Amino acid sequence: MTLNSIDDFYKRATATLPEGISKEIGHFNVFEIEKLFDKKTGTRIMPYSRRAYYKISFIQGKNRAEYADKIIEINGSALLFATPKISYHWIPEDDNQAGLFCIFTSDFLSKNRAGIVLDDLPIFRPGELPVFQLTSEQSEELGYLFRKMYKELQTDYIYKYDLLRNLLLEVIHFGQKLQPASSLSSVQNASDRISSLFIELLERQFPLESQEQRLSLRTAKDYANRLAVHVNHLNKVLKEITGNTTTEIISNRIAQEAKILLKQTDWNISEIAYMLGFDDLANFSNFFKKQTSFTPMGFRA
Repeated sequence: MTLNSIDDFYKRATATLPEGISKEIGHFNVFEIEKLFDKKTGTRIMPYSRRAYYKISFIQGKNRAEYADKIIEINGSALLFATPKISYHWIPEDDNQAGLFCIFTSDFLSKNRAGIVLDDLPIFRPGELPVFQLTSEQSEELGYLFRKMYKELQTDYIYKYDLLRNLLLEVIHFGQKLQPASSLSSVQNASDRISSLFIELLERQFPLESQEQRLSLRTAKDYANRLAVHVNHLNKVLKEITGNTTTEIISNRIAQEAKILLKQTDWNISEIAYMLGFDDLANFSNFFKKQTSFTPMGFRA
């Protein structure tokens, strides 16, 4: 999806423009974790949309990362890599939360001559374990890099975004060299977690608020790949918990969004069909009629 400006991006994401992000250079920012953590309630303030950004976190404290089929326990300092394409839950387990994290989109690094494709890197690839426990020496080195990014972002240096890209690449390569966290554990509620993460991943694609948006996940296999589980296992889990198959849940949600777009927008039906992942209008019409007993035009009328 091509956006005219970062202002347009935040308007479409129903968010405000965070301080420190350039309108010309790309999407990048750095946050201090402690300032976003409410110790009274034990909750975090989320100043950005997970589905829009890559994220690298330097975390200090006791935490738990929950993925579809595994849990990673962290006690101390850790480095976490997150991509908009993989759903997870990060759960603080004490009040001593500190560190920093940066968020960015792939276009921020596209200006770098390194030519890195983020999704090709193991740390951003589905099925990998992107959480790394750090030694005190590694923590000191990584903390220095994050603090340097945080401070540099506040300066008026004319080439600061070139410097920030280089620092970001250094953090990425730092993570590439680390061994994955070994404290994995299977838990009895793994099925509930898979179901929860599937629903979160499904809902991240909605609502469709711009004709430039289009669903990227359309099939059960698409979701299974993102969750790093076998499609048969995903189907079994969802059938047991919800009573519906993966395909039925996806289809019901797409039909729900189609109804909203048909009733609340004046976009033509071909545009709506394309946004919902249908390349052919006839296929969309057949799908919609099967789900609702109406044609799209009949439902709109």
